[in-house]
Amino acid sequence: MITLPKITREQFAADLEPAADYGFFGPGSVTWKVWSYPTSYILGFVRAVTIEHLDPNLTAAVVESGGVKYRPHTRYGRTLRYFAMVAFGATEPTAKAADVLVKVHSKAIGTDPVTQHRYDANKPSSQLWIHMTAWHSILYCYEKFGPGRLSPEEEAQFWEECARAAELQTIDPDTVPRTREDVIKYFDDWRPHLCASEAARDMVDFILHLEVALPPDLAKWQKTAFLPMSRLIALGVIATYPQYMRDLFGISQSPAVDRLITPIIKNLHTLIDRSLPLKFWLMNLLAPQAVPVAAPAILGIPAVNPITMTPREAQQKYGFDIPSEAHKRMRAKQYDRVFNKGLAPSDDGLLESEIHIGNMNPAERSA
Repeated sequence: MITLPKITREQFAADLEPAADYGFFGPGSVTWKVWSYPTSYILGFVRAVTIEHLDPNLTAAVVESGGVKYRPHTRYGRTLRYFAMVAFGATEPTAKAADVLVKVHSKAIGTDPVTQHRYDANKPSSQLWIHMTAWHSILYCYEKFGPGRLSPEEEAQFWEECARAAELQTIDPDTVPRTREDVIKYFDDWRPHLCASEAARDMVDFILHLEVALPPDLAKWQKTAFLPMSRLIALGVIATYPQYMRDLFGISQSPAVDRLITPIIKNLHTLIDRSLPLKFWLMNLLAPQAVPVAAPAILGIPAVNPITMTPREAQQKYGFDIPSEAHKRMRAKQYDRVFNKGLAPSDDGLLESEIHIGNMNPAERSA
C-alpha cells in the first residue's frame, strides 16, 4: 500500500547517509537549483527521453536493447539515478558510474535499419545529442512549469555547468553550447537529421504513458489511480514540443489544450515542491534508485567533505580514463563481434552497472 509515513525534513534526513562530498556543482549552483525542482524528474525527464528518439541511431539502439519496453520501471529508475549522480552525487561514485556506463554503451552498437548506417552509443555526437536534450528539457520545463526564467547570470552559469557535466561522457566539452542562442542553433542544426520512424513513434507513445514506469508489483487499483496524473503529464510534455516535433511524432494537440493545462501543471508542481512527503513519495514511486543520491542535496544535508571538483579532476584523482579514451579494447572486441563475426554484443558491463547505477530484477536481466 502507498503511504506517506514521513512529514518533516528531519524524519526524511534520518534515513539518509550524507554524501562523501558535494560532487561537481554543490550548494549554490544553478544545477542544484534547477535539477532539484520537481519538474526535472518527471516532465523534464520524459521530454528528454522522448525527443531523443528523433535521432534514428538512438532509436535503433534503444529498440535493439529492448530495455525500455521490457523493464520500464528499472530503466526509468536507473537512468534517473545516473542523472541524479551527475547533478548531485559525490565525485568518486559518479566518476566510476560514468566509466562503467562507457562499458554498458559499448553493447549498443549495430546497423540502423532506417539509415543503414552504423550506430554507436559511445559516439561523441550521439552522446552530445542525449546530453543536450536532457539539460535543455530540464531547464525548459523548469521555466514553463516551475519558477520561470533564470536571471541572465544564472542561465550563463547553467550552460557552463552543462558543459562541465559533459566531461563525464565521451563528448568533447568544447562542442557543448554555452548560451541560449547557441543551444537554439544546436537544435536548429540537428533538425535536418531528425527522423521519426515507426519504431520511434511507437517508443514515444509507450513512454508518454507514464504509468508503464510504475513498479510492476503495484496493485492494479493504485496504477488506475495514477492514470489521471499520467495523462496530465503527457499533455504537459506535448505542450513543450515545437510544432515540427509534433509533426514528426504524429501527435496532434491544440494550442487551446496547451494553454489550458499549463497553469494546472504549474500549480501541481508548486504543490509538490512545497510538500516533502509528496515530493519523495513520487520520487520513490517512479525512481527509488535516485532517492539516496538526490535527497541529501534536496534536504540540505551537509557532505562529509564540503568540496567540489570538476569531472576531469575526479577522473585524474581516482584513476579513470576520460570517457572518450576509456575501455578501447573492450569496445574494439564488441565491434569485432557485431560487425565482423555477426554475433550479438556481449553483456560485459551490464551486470557491473547494477552496483553503481541500480539493480535490475533477475527476470529482467536477459531482456
